[in-house]
Amino acid sequence: MEHTYQYSWIIPFITLPIPMVIGGGLFLFPTATKKFRRMLSFLSVFLLSIVMLFAINLLLQQINHHSIYQSVWSWTINNDFSLEFGFLIDPLTSIMLILITTVGMMVLIYSDNYMSHDKGYLRFFAYMSFFNSSMVGLVSSSNLIQIYFFWELVGMCSYLLIGFWFTRPVVGNACQKAFITNRVGDFGFLLGILGLYWITGSLEFRDLFEIVKNLIYNNKVDLLFVTLCSLLLFSGAVAKSAQFPLHIWLPDAMEGPTPISALIHAATMVAAGVFLVARLLPLFRVIPYILNLIALIGLVTVLLGATLALAQKDIKKGLAYSTMSQLGYMILALGMGSARSSLFHLITHAYSKALLFLGSGSIIHSMEAIVGYSPHKSQNMGLMGGLTKHVPITKISFLLGTLSLSGIPPFACFWSKDEILSDSWLYSPIFAIIACYTAGLTAFYMFRIYLLTFEGHLNIHFQDYSGKKSSSFYSISLWGKGGSRLIKKTNSFLTFLKINTNKRASFFLKKTYRADLNVRKSSSTFHISYHISYLNNIFFPYPQEANNTMLVPMLVLASFTLFIGFIGSPFNQEEESLDILSKLLTPSLYFLDQNSKESTDCYQFLTNATFSVSIAFFGIFIASFLYKPIYSSLQNLDFLNLTVKKGFQKILRDKIIYLIYDWSYNRGYIDALYAKSLTSGLRRLAEFTHFFDKQIIDRIINGLGFSSFFLGEGIKYLGGGRISSYLLFYLFSIFIFLFLVVPFYFNF
Repeated sequence: MEHTYQYSWIIPFITLPIPMVIGGGLFLFPTATKKFRRMLSFLSVFLLSIVMLFAINLLLQQINHHSIYQSVWSWTINNDFSLEFGFLIDPLTSIMLILITTVGMMVLIYSDNYMSHDKGYLRFFAYMSFFNSSMVGLVSSSNLIQIYFFWELVGMCSYLLIGFWFTRPVVGNACQKAFITNRVGDFGFLLGILGLYWITGSLEFRDLFEIVKNLIYNNKVDLLFVTLCSLLLFSGAVAKSAQFPLHIWLPDAMEGPTPISALIHAATMVAAGVFLVARLLPLFRVIPYILNLIALIGLVTVLLGATLALAQKDIKKGLAYSTMSQLGYMILALGMGSARSSLFHLITHAYSKALLFLGSGSIIHSMEAIVGYSPHKSQNMGLMGGLTKHVPITKISFLLGTLSLSGIPPFACFWSKDEILSDSWLYSPIFAIIACYTAGLTAFYMFRIYLLTFEGHLNIHFQDYSGKKSSSFYSISLWGKGGSRLIKKTNSFLTFLKINTNKRASFFLKKTYRADLNVRKSSSTFHISYHISYLNNIFFPYPQEANNTMLVPMLVLASFTLFIGFIGSPFNQEEESLDILSKLLTPSLYFLDQNSKESTDCYQFLTNATFSVSIAFFGIFIASFLYKPIYSSLQNLDFLNLTVKKGFQKILRDKIIYLIYDWSYNRGYIDALYAKSLTSGLRRLAEFTHFFDKQIIDRIINGLGFSSFFLGEGIKYLGGGRISSYLLFYLFSIFIFLFLVVPFYFNF
């Protein structure tokens, strides 16, 4: 065991040669390097698998021996200042290492096919390998300054990967938005680190926690200043984990490749904020009101993320807001002091959400064969529907992830989310009601995504529910019942319409239906971009299932989604009345204040589970009723017409539905508020500063220069070149000074 710990510092550097080799090769020998692209991608997967084996070994050591290992070496020493770097292995590190390596390896394997036709294939794997190295270094850091160092490297990798397709302007805007928003939180994080170092003189976690605790208990430090430093530390977690109010970057980050969304912006990097709060939890516990504020921010994020996911058209942005909401659950649990349930949900959500994002990537991959490379179309759920027969394995995997995130037993997220909901009732009934309500919203919007993508109705005319003029939009299946269709040339355009109006694959419809509130202000009516009469044959391709390279990682993550939740199941108990997860977390240095999990009463568990599952099923029922009516007789009905009284119908439609939909579709107006108050304000300030600098400061300086020039020109004409005149003027000046200025000075 000691031998394994002794060489564990190598772990962050195992995958580091890949970005170095690829970067150097593309710079020096680009043609030769590209010929070895598959070998380099295989090598990146192989090296990450070695890290995974190390992580598994360390986790087993933690479970069996309950030991904590820390190796520290000095980086620089100057008088009283000593900067140290080290490697810390404790249960929290072990859990995060397993999570990073397993999800990372699945995503790398998946990316081999997903990015195979991209010109930046090698660049993508270089960024990914560098990110994995940075993330491993972050979770294994032994002090705050080292965490900050890797924190910035992880943010840099996120910036590069969001802007991977940088030739598209929207991608450039997205990566800049993510970069700037995270800089706000990271600057606060750095200030908090410096403030705590000024108080304690140490950056090591063990020393930091003990010193702050003693200073507060002995009343030897300004409590307000310590609270401010702690809030600044938490601001780093707020930005990285997309918590309110710094959440605005996460949906736009979906402009990057889908594997990046699965690994960085769903499972690992966004979880770094949760990891940081869990690591600093002993510090936050001794400072009054900090945990309450953390819980409040988590609760606001939970509700906000769920409501903003309700009306999203882009499948990846819908999952992004779902990620934001689930991260809010984790922060909420940490604020309530329930670190075990937070980390448990961190694990279960990571595997489930990675599965959902990879499933969305498979859907997008198949949709691109239909509509071409167009994110507006290939990611738009309004253009999907009826995919079940074409991508059955993806459908099953996506359904498993949807059921898990909705909180349906026995899938992974049920166990962790149910535990958070149970703890919330003990913390605050108001918090519990909001958390339970959001759980129902989660089931609703997740099944909305699933039904619109796989089970959605074909040939539906979507109406704009903004209260304005309806916009034409067809949520259609472009492929029909199955197989490719070859449409022969027709004599007229009307003949073509007549042929297809009775087919499920028709592009234009005689009869239209009002839609639910899922595609507001969408693009104009979908149409064929070329005239039919000029073509002899038109071949319409159909979506196809992804190949094994993409399906195998999805199936592996699906198995995790099925079984990983049982590690924290209350029925999984040993003689010491500890389940596996509690047994792993109990000996940790950073959970000394956390009591061991007691044996769960079966009746209480079943009562809580029944309540939470009932809420989830209610959300699923509402989604099924609105997006896939159970009875065929309801298919032609607008759900807004189901009310008995027209007065109530009008109030429901005009006052409630529109309000909720506009709120969700417009991102809660938060982006617009930031654009008006911050972006526009800073722009006006910059314009005023530019005007003041050019028109006032520059003119004053230039005026002084011109004045001195003209003054010199004027004075030179006073001199005639005669020394006697100069002496007379000199004597006259002395006379004025002696007889006028000096007496006045003494009298004064």
